[in-house]
Amino acid sequence: MTCPDFNMELAYLVNDEAETASAFPRRASDPDAALVEQLRRRDTEATETLVSTYGDRAYRLAIRITGTASDAEEVVQDALWAVTRKIDTFRGEAAFGSWVYRITANAAYQKLRGRRSRARELSWESLSPPLGQDGPHVEPAVDWSPRLEDPALQSELHSILSGAIDELPTNFRTALVLRDVEGLSNSEIAETLHVTVGTIKSRVHRARLSLRRRLADYMGANPQVLQA
Repeated sequence: MTCPDFNMELAYLVNDEAETASAFPRRASDPDAALVEQLRRRDTEATETLVSTYGDRAYRLAIRITGTASDAEEVVQDALWAVTRKIDTFRGEAAFGSWVYRITANAAYQKLRGRRSRARELSWESLSPPLGQDGPHVEPAVDWSPRLEDPALQSELHSILSGAIDELPTNFRTALVLRDVEGLSNSEIAETLHVTVGTIKSRVHRARLSLRRRLADYMGANPQVLQA
């Protein structure tokens, strides 16, 4: 995960209320229209443009789903090859990027089904936030957010956050990466993964709460980090 990706995820964990605005404002027209036309015409440079535009994005998603670099690389190759082969089936009803993510996610899930689920993954129930006596969900009590600008602390938290993301159930991890790293809106993710917007909101929210709890627990157990 690159530093900007990490900072973005931390920002979402600190402020989990901005659900209505996407991390990246989107234009009404598909910004990939020219690329789509290149692919349809089978231009010699179209595949290279596709890889340079979506290779890294597809890899970020693939590695979060599969958990291994070798599997992620195979997924990206298969997914982008499928995009070039199936380009005539793309109707433009959704953004081209969402279509690419959908193909990538499907390829990654297929790869994941080919081997055992990782024992490290948390259960779905473990992502349910704790309830207070009056019913509302209880947020972590440790307020570590003001310290996030400290570069030393960011470096320390990077491995903690990355490990916590890897332990999320696959569906939650995928939704979180598409929302907080790739900047897709809830509706775009729902369309990409063929689920409802409400399901995406729930998955992203529970995933963020899980990461917040992990970071808060770490801060509580390591007060010297905050004092550094």
